[in-house]
Amino acid sequence: MEHTSEKQTAADTRSTDKKTELLSGGDMLIRALADEGVEYVFGYPGGAVLHIYDAMFRQDKVQHILVRHEQAAGHMADAYSRSTGKTGVVLVTSGPGATNTVTAIATAYMDSIPMVVISGQVPSHLIGEDAFQETDMIGVSRPIVKHSFQVRHASEIPMIVKKAFYIAGSGRPGPVVIDIPKDVTNPVDKFAYEYPEKVKLRSYLPPGRGHAGQIRKAIDELLAAKRPIIYAGGGVVQGNASHHLTELAHLLNYPVTNTLMGLGAFPGTDPQFVGMLGMHGTYEANMTMHHADVILCIGARFDDRVTNNPAKFCPDAKIIHIDIDPAAISKTIMAHIPIVGAVEPVLAEMLTQLKQLGVNKPNPTEIGNWWSQINEWRKRHGLRYDAPAAGEMKPQQVVEMLHKITNGKAIITSDVGQHQMFAALYYKYDEPRQWINSGGLGTMGVGLPYAMGCKLAFPERDVVCITGEGSIQMNIQELSTCLQYNLPVKILCLNNRSLGMVKQWQDMQYEGRHSSSYMESLPDFVKLVEAYGHVGMKITDPAQLESKMAEAMAMKDRLVYMDVYVDPKEHVYPMQIAQQSMRDMWLRKGERT
Repeated sequence: MEHTSEKQTAADTRSTDKKTELLSGGDMLIRALADEGVEYVFGYPGGAVLHIYDAMFRQDKVQHILVRHEQAAGHMADAYSRSTGKTGVVLVTSGPGATNTVTAIATAYMDSIPMVVISGQVPSHLIGEDAFQETDMIGVSRPIVKHSFQVRHASEIPMIVKKAFYIAGSGRPGPVVIDIPKDVTNPVDKFAYEYPEKVKLRSYLPPGRGHAGQIRKAIDELLAAKRPIIYAGGGVVQGNASHHLTELAHLLNYPVTNTLMGLGAFPGTDPQFVGMLGMHGTYEANMTMHHADVILCIGARFDDRVTNNPAKFCPDAKIIHIDIDPAAISKTIMAHIPIVGAVEPVLAEMLTQLKQLGVNKPNPTEIGNWWSQINEWRKRHGLRYDAPAAGEMKPQQVVEMLHKITNGKAIITSDVGQHQMFAALYYKYDEPRQWINSGGLGTMGVGLPYAMGCKLAFPERDVVCITGEGSIQMNIQELSTCLQYNLPVKILCLNNRSLGMVKQWQDMQYEGRHSSSYMESLPDFVKLVEAYGHVGMKITDPAQLESKMAEAMAMKDRLVYMDVYVDPKEHVYPMQIAQQSMRDMWLRKGERT
C-alpha cells in the first residue's frame, strides 16, 4: 500500500462545505468504512470491484489484505472479529469471487460472528442477463446471513454501510452482505457524501437488559439448588460478559462448564471449572450436567453436540436460559425460566440482586456434598489417556507440551477434527477470545486464516494454529499471504496420516472399514513450507518434542510449521454414545460408563 507519490485522496473532490462533499460511489464506500473505524479489509480484486480498489489505492486509512483465495478472506475477517470483538470486513468481486466466500459466511453465521461482506456485482443494466461473472449473491447467501443489501444508487452507500455494521454487530451478531453493481461505483458520477452518526430501524429492535422479575425468579431457583451447574457458551464471549460470569460463579461457588465456543469465558485453570461438556466433553462435566437439579444456561443454545438425545437430557434439572435471541430459548430444550436479553446486563443485574440479598455461598452443606461428588467423577477420568508406546507420541501430550511452552498464554486457532478436540480439551484457556474455532459449521480449512486474522489484530502475541494434515491443505496457499504481510504464526500439525475423526467413527461404528479416510499421498510439509519462505520442522522423536517446540516458539519473527507425527491409532475420549443421555459415554477403547 506504500504508493504515496501516486496517491490522490478523495479530498481532491471536496467543496468548501464539508456537508456537500462530492464523492463517487467507490470513494463513498471506502470513506464510509474509514468513518466506521475499519482498519483492515480482507479481499481479492476482480473486474466488478476495480473502481472500489482504485478508491482504496487513493487513501491510507483502510488497509487491504490480499489473500490467495476468497474463502480465506472470509475466514480472516471472521477471526479478526472473534479475537477483537470488532466487525470484520471482506471485499470480493462478482460471481466466483462472491461465491467463494459462502463457506466463510456460513461459518460466521453459525457461530453468530459479526462480519460485513462487500461483493461486487455486474452493472445494473446487466443484472438478470446471465452476464459474465454474474451470480445472484443476495439469493445465494440469503439462508446464511443476518441481512443483505443491494445498492441501487451511489447516494445510498453511506446509510447502507451504517445499517450493515449496526445489524451485524448488535443483538445476536451475524454476517451481512452488501452487493454493489459496478456502475454504482463509477468514478465519473459524484454525489453528496455524509456519513450518518447513528441509525435506527423500526423493524429491528434488539433485546436489552432482560426482565428484572425473571432474573429474580432465576436467583430464587439458584439459591434453592442442591446440585447446580452453570453452562456457558459463546454468547458470554461475544457479549463481553466473562468477568460477570466469573464473579457470579465465585460468589455462588457453583461448578462451571463451557461449550466448545465458550472456552475461555471462565478460566480453564480455575478449580470450579469442570471442563467442556457435550459429545467429547469431560466425564465430570457431562456427569455434573446429567445429575444437576438446576442448570443456568448463559449464551448457549443446547445444540445437538451438547444434548445428545433431547428426550433423555438432564431429566431432573430445572432450566434457566439467558439468551439475546428469543428464538433460541426453548427451541430444543424447554426453559423453565427464560430470560431474553444481552448477557452482560442480565448477569450484572443478577449480581446486583444477589449482593442486595447479602448472599455469599448458598446452601454450604448441600453445595459441599455436590462438590465431593464432582471431585469423585474427576478422579474417575479427568482426561486420562494411555501412555505412549516407546518412540511414539500421543496427540494429547503434544497439546499439553504446547500449553507448557506457551505458559497457557497463546491464542490458539484450530481446524476441525480430532486435533480440534485435543486442542479444546488439553490446552487450558484462561481468557475469552483466546480460543478461535469453527463450532457450529465445523469448517475444515479455517485454522491458518484464523491464525492470520488473530496475528494481524495482536502482533505481539503468540498465535498457534493446531491443525491436521487434512485440514491444513484446504487453505495452505495462504502461507504466501503470511510472507507478504509478515504474519509469523506458528502451525502445529498433529500428523496422523489420516482423517482422524472420520477414521475414529469408522473404527467405532463401521467395524474398522476405513473408507477414504487415509491420506495415502502427502507432501513433504517441511519442503513445502520452505518453498513459501518459512521454517519447517519434522518432529518424530518424542525426546525432541519439548526442545523443538521451544525453538519454534522462540522464533518470534518467523512462521514455523511443526509437523509432529503422532500415534495414528489414538481416539478422542470421552465420547458420548449416540442417542443416549449425557452420562452415557465411551471413556476409552472397550470402556464405557
